[in-house]
This record gives sequence, structure tokens and C-alpha cells, in this order.
Amino acid sequence: QLPQDEVWDPLAGIYATKDHGFVRIHTNFPHHRRGILDILNIRDTPEVTRATVGDAIKQWSKVEFETAAAEKQMCATALRSFSEWDTHPQARALLATAPVTITKIGEAPKRHVVPGNYLRPLDGIRVVDLSRVLAGPITGRTLAAHGADVLLITSPNLPSLPLLDVNTSLGKRTTQLDLNKHEDYARLLRLAKDTDVFLQAYRPGGLAKKGFGPHELATLRPGIFDSLVQNATGLNFAEGEAYQQFLNLDETNTPENPQPRPLPVQALDHAAGYLLAFGINATLCKTITEGGSYEVRVSLASIGQWLRSLGRLDPVQGFGEGQSLPQRTLPLDKEIADLSVTWNQTSQGKGRKMTALKHPAILSVTPVRDGSNGGEAPMVLNSHEPVWL
Repeated sequence: QLPQDEVWDPLAGIYATKDHGFVRIHTNFPHHRRGILDILNIRDTPEVTRATVGDAIKQWSKVEFETAAAEKQMCATALRSFSEWDTHPQARALLATAPVTITKIGEAPKRHVVPGNYLRPLDGIRVVDLSRVLAGPITGRTLAAHGADVLLITSPNLPSLPLLDVNTSLGKRTTQLDLNKHEDYARLLRLAKDTDVFLQAYRPGGLAKKGFGPHELATLRPGIFDSLVQNATGLNFAEGEAYQQFLNLDETNTPENPQPRPLPVQALDHAAGYLLAFGINATLCKTITEGGSYEVRVSLASIGQWLRSLGRLDPVQGFGEGQSLPQRTLPLDKEIADLSVTWNQTSQGKGRKMTALKHPAILSVTPVRDGSNGGEAPMVLNSHEPVWL
């Protein structure tokens, strides 16, 4: 059966502001929803509607609301055209920044590769995965597909996103630790001492306060520390402009005030996840040939600028002549069925099965690990003990 729940909270999305601009709010996590509504002086109840939120946001300019949300550590973005984004301080700061950066942060001996009959490129590599939502978890899922033992660690005190988690945890093992408890902190410390890759996507400095910053990790264990940074890019605005061109405009929607459109997939997050996995692979090679400890960093804003540099389809092709996305139905559309694989839940689970898209990167000699060849799906966030295999 198809999942009945929605990935997005009903209030999440794009709203108009008083200065003829737009903001996009993320309210999937309860504390994000509550925080956004607090800024708008709206009581958080199930009865809150998009119309109520829209009326309240209409009293703000887009940058004012973005700034207020940032000050409260909430998730809201003023949507900017490409020309607006190009003048933003962060855009200027990232002009010479590659989508993936690798920085040496410490000395360490060259990694010794033990000879063996390896089936996949990352067999024997251990990954601590402390990432959430999409980009970071997709990185971990990719590493697991190519052989790594990826242990996804989440907190029992933080909200989850079940429809995303069940997909992005494919091939991983999952466990939960409360770092406010001494015994769980000690467990993570032991895991970090024996890991090869420490993947995380929390706020900058968040884990460093608990002793798991890049330099502390390099002292514990020569390895890799990964971080993700997010900001606006202009992509939603550009999608709206392209759609306007396809519709040939009308008198009420001028080019100066296009209606932004969300992309049909989270291209930014997925691209960031795969490029970070690429950066990790490149850095693992450096630890073999050169030695050292490294920080691999991906900026979602840089990824957005890189995606923009690839160009765009003609709007007629993109919105008219191009093939539409398949419908979400059962039985599956043939295009989706041909690209899917069935996974079994891990042996500690309830014996459930799930169908998911195959991994997009399939190598010719070393097949990815998935449901067709013994790969398992945890389907919950606490299916394993916090130990290495």
C-alpha cells in the first residue's frame, strides 16, 4: 500500500509578503512549526490554516521575515531572483567556492589497506551518521550502498520524519543515543574512536560544543568530518519565471512579479548528498596515498550556484513537450516499477517489506548493496545496538 501520510506539514510552503515578494517556510518539525507561528503571533493548533498564516505573513516584507526567523533559529527563506541572489553577501562570499571542499586539518599516517576479496569499493569502511532530513542522510545511504557499515545515530529527544527516514536509512543500521546521558555520550565516544568517517549536518558548532568538532575528532581518530550549510539560491524564483514564460504570461502576473514554484523534487538536497559522498570517497583515497585527517564540507548554497551554472531547459520543453512525472498509484507506473527494488526489514524487525527506487549510481563491476542482494532496511530508528560490526 502507498504511505497515507504527507511528507510536508500542511503549513509549509511559499507565501506572499507585503513588498510583493515571497518567503518559503519549513514547518515539518514541530518546534519549527511552533517557532514560525510564534513569530506570527498565531497559536499553534490543528485548526490553523494556510489562509491564516498567509494573512499574517502578508504583514511582513520578505527579508524582514527571513531575518526574524533566523534570529529565532527557525527555517524560513526569502525567495530571491538570480539577480537579487547575486548581490547577497553569501553569494559573493561563495563565488570562488567549489561545491565540495576538502581541507586538511591534521597529520596522520597513511591508511593501511588490508588485502582481501572486497565486493564493493567501501567494504570495511565505518561511518558514523549524525545527519537528518535529506542531504546528509542521502550521503550516508550512498556510502552504505557501496559497502560501508553506516550507523545512523539519532536522538530519542528529537522529532523524526518517518516517510523520509524510512527511505534515507536504506542499507544502514540505526540506533539512538541521548548525548545528555553520560553512558550514551561514552558510547558515541567509543564509536568515534573507531570510525573512518564522521558525517554530521547539525548547526555549525553544535557538536563541537559537545566535544565532537573536527579537530577533536581528528585527535580521537584520523578520519573525516563532514558538514552541510544551507541558504537561499534563487532556484524557486527561476522556476516560477520559466513557468510564466511557458504560459505566455497574463495581465495580472507580470515578469516583475512571478509566482515562485517549488521544484518537483529536492534537487538541491539530493545533489548535495551525492556530491558529499563523492568528496568523502576522494578524501578516503587521500588518506591512503598521503595520510592525514580532513574536513569535507558541502554548502547547499554553493550546490545551488553549481546547479544554476548547468543551464535550464527551454520552458516549452520543461513544462509542455517534456514527459510528465509518473502518477503516484498502485500498481506502480511501469516506469517507476522498472526502476524499483524490494527491501526486507532487518532481522530485528517485524518482517515487513518495502519498495523503493533503486540506487541511481550503479557501477559495472561492483554492484550496489540493495534489497535484491541481501541489503536490509531498518524501517525504524532504533533497530540496532550502538556497536560496530
